[in-house]
Amino acid sequence: MRLPRIRFVTIAQHLLAATLVAAGIAAAQANTLSIEVKDGGGAPLADAVAYAVPAAGHAAAPPGTSAVIDQIDREFVPLVSVIQTGTAVRLPNRDNIRHHVYSFSPPKVFELKLYSGVPARPIVFDKPGLVVLGCNIHDSMIAYVMVVDTPWFARTGPDGLARIDGLPAGEYQLHLWHPRQSADVPSQPLRMNGSVQLSSRIELRRND
Repeated sequence: MRLPRIRFVTIAQHLLAATLVAAGIAAAQANTLSIEVKDGGGAPLADAVAYAVPAAGHAAAPPGTSAVIDQIDREFVPLVSVIQTGTAVRLPNRDNIRHHVYSFSPPKVFELKLYSGVPARPIVFDKPGLVVLGCNIHDSMIAYVMVVDTPWFARTGPDGLARIDGLPAGEYQLHLWHPRQSADVPSQPLRMNGSVQLSSRIELRRND
């Protein structure tokens, strides 16, 4: 008589199975926010910042998070950056002349005196808010860094489109900003329970 085979399942196997199920649920609940931003005349608006702050609270970037803002042909590249609080930003000078980079903005006051190449240490942006960069030698050089307390952010391209992937289901406040906006853009409540597509307009200053 042939005895039935008995399959022993260990606690570790149960935990692994539970972890895989939980990961599958989390993946199913992760959503995509697609945003189209136009100016007051209906033209696609590049360099608009969109970020979603969860109702559950704010979050700083994991240690080691970094970004780069170059200096090329006497310009900051990119003109607009959006980063999470706690991000370390390197500011390499790729020109054959020296620059003197500074910020007087309250969220991050700093100064990198005349230098070329790559500074030894990055600048850590540890407070949320708008930081404006300038060059003490070249007045035309300017850049904008929006520091946000959330990992869910994006910047529009030339087509005016931005996409934020991986948002867990839940309640958020959606913020929009552009360096040439004529007035603050009110935030709006956002509920993520599936992928969402939005369209918005930002009125620009008339003298630009």
